[in-house]
Amino acid sequence: MKPQLILASQSPRRRELMGTMRLPYTSVDVEVDEHLDDAASMAPDRVVLTLAERKAAAASALHAEQWVLGADTVVYAQGHVLGKPVDAQDARRMIALLRDAWHEVHTGVCLITPDGTRHLRHACSRVHFVALTDAQVDAYVGTGEPFGKAGAYAIQGTAGMYIDMIEGSFSNVIGLPTQAVHALLSAAGFPLPL
Repeated sequence: MKPQLILASQSPRRRELMGTMRLPYTSVDVEVDEHLDDAASMAPDRVVLTLAERKAAAASALHAEQWVLGADTVVYAQGHVLGKPVDAQDARRMIALLRDAWHEVHTGVCLITPDGTRHLRHACSRVHFVALTDAQVDAYVGTGEPFGKAGAYAIQGTAGMYIDMIEGSFSNVIGLPTQAVHALLSAAGFPLPL
């Protein structure tokens, strides 16, 4: 029987990206505390690696002796780590930080192998938003798209028309750096289909 991967995420975007990799997997929803007391003083790569490891560990506790993958994504803009907006005002604040500027998208991935070994990898992409008026920001927030998204936007959605440059992995900006995941699985010995 071929090993199957447990994805510690219910994110439709991550599931879609896993599908493009043709990996046999099952996604599970895990409840983890995503609050970090010292997040404001942590580098964004440490934030995402810590949270990815928490998610993978929570799923691994439920699926012992399985291959488990956890991931977490944040946006880093003007010295601020941006997770998911809590309301419309928070989404407006985040988009205001992004407009007419470069920001970084950081994703951490953690793989826990059947023997309990943990493997971590980090990806960073740079993204540039065009200048947006307050009316455009309000209209975008009004679409509802910013909610449930790190940094209050989805590059594969309506926000894509506000992004004029990207450096690095496009899939990372969506929420799962497929090349980094592939390399991580390969290095750990998971039998890859491609």
